[in-house]
Amino acid sequence: MGKNVIIFDTTLRDGEQAPGNSLSPEEKLRLARQLDALGVDVIEAGFPAASDGDFRSVREVATEVTRPVIAALARCTEGDITLAGEALRGAARSRLHVFLSTSDLHLREKLRVSRDDALQLIQDGVRRARAYTDDVEWSAEDASRTDPDFLCRAVEVAITEGATTINLPDTVGYATPAEYGAMFRSVRERVPGADAVTFSAHCHDDLGLAVANSLAAIQAGCGQVECTVNGIGERAGNAALEELVMAGVVRPQLGFRTNVVTQEIYRTSQLLSYLTGVFPQPNKAVVGANAFAHEAGIHQHGMLRNGQTYEIIRPEMVGISKSRLVLGKHSGRHALDRRFRELGYDLDDTRLGDIYRQFTVLADRKREILDEDLLALLHDSFQDAPEEYQLNHLRVVCGSIPASADVRLAGPWVGERAATGTGDGPIAAAFTAISEILGRQVEVISLQLRSVTPGRDSVGQVFLQARVDGKSLSGQGASTDIVEASARAMVHALNKSRHAERLEAAAHNANYMWGV
Repeated sequence: MGKNVIIFDTTLRDGEQAPGNSLSPEEKLRLARQLDALGVDVIEAGFPAASDGDFRSVREVATEVTRPVIAALARCTEGDITLAGEALRGAARSRLHVFLSTSDLHLREKLRVSRDDALQLIQDGVRRARAYTDDVEWSAEDASRTDPDFLCRAVEVAITEGATTINLPDTVGYATPAEYGAMFRSVRERVPGADAVTFSAHCHDDLGLAVANSLAAIQAGCGQVECTVNGIGERAGNAALEELVMAGVVRPQLGFRTNVVTQEIYRTSQLLSYLTGVFPQPNKAVVGANAFAHEAGIHQHGMLRNGQTYEIIRPEMVGISKSRLVLGKHSGRHALDRRFRELGYDLDDTRLGDIYRQFTVLADRKREILDEDLLALLHDSFQDAPEEYQLNHLRVVCGSIPASADVRLAGPWVGERAATGTGDGPIAAAFTAISEILGRQVEVISLQLRSVTPGRDSVGQVFLQARVDGKSLSGQGASTDIVEASARAMVHALNKSRHAERLEAAAHNANYMWGV
């Protein structure tokens, strides 16, 4: 069976802090619950010192998600560690994760401290963290570019002060598998007390070696791997959780196993993608759109004879159903319910009814409803903010004449408000009309359109970033009509903004009571 390797998921921290991956506290909690279902051992919920929102996110996840260990990141400073400790106070199982750079480059250029000063900071940081929990992890940032002798000294200080997990990250994705494995072997052999702690790998993908380096670290004795769903993260990303886990499943001779429920991998990947609007490239291993697609005639012939000819992973192993139920405008609620169950979703009557109404509208526009359409409808039905604003009517005129749009909105006012807008195209005209109704300046920063399904009648998913009166907002909408999808994305962004304003006010009052 091999040794059990701890899966430390840092999607909500290292993965979320990358550009474009920002999540609200409510979205983080929803994803944390799915990570719990996935079976990860540790969830790094955030960096409480980064912002009030991150503090609140960590506190909510720590309170609501009770099976896995909940970790919070902190620099080796008193303020960071205090905030992290307070955010974790309600956790059933907590871990304080403190870090300090150890490479001479980082000490000189970033921290501007000597090696001796760094050792003192490590000592003080781990000692402070131990006052909050017995489960303390210390990370040597930029370990792969650190002088080996000094790295051993730093690890020895952390172990002496009570750190139970030692993480040696390849912070900038510089190492090769041979180098990274050798570093762990050297530290484990040379540092007193190393046999009493868990060593952890944390790899970035700047050279495309994050998963390979993580596997090399396991071979060198690491008992924990830090990774993210879909491999999201700073720059080129982190080691991909799904690739590491499935490597252990498909290649048992690697000698390790995990507690991950592999059938939840695809669902987790899809949820993260819908929440961030960042989807894996089609050829992404394990969860990419083409991971289980076969087009070449030779491959198809082999697959018809025996699926193992070209698939080393069965789709069902990661939660992808091989069968497809064709749904159209003549399908009823029972057929829709059955297909969602086959996809792994057990919907209550209220949610099924809401989705079925959207389904019937979509079925009038499309000849065939695909699984991707159903997932788009499902994720669109999870409202992360109350619908104070509603798009009641949209009509656009465009072509060889200037584009115009008639829009009617319901909102935090009595009745409907209507306006007509013009613009360089129908989407711009719709946004102008919405701006007129609001009486506020609306500036679109970016608008991304993704085709959810193939074909001329594809559902379009729009991901929008906008600025309203100087405040940045984000939203998403789906429709077979990209103008309607864009308008719905703007309305979704407005609803999130209204919801966030209330939450910020509540958080301010709560933080005042906590003394934060």
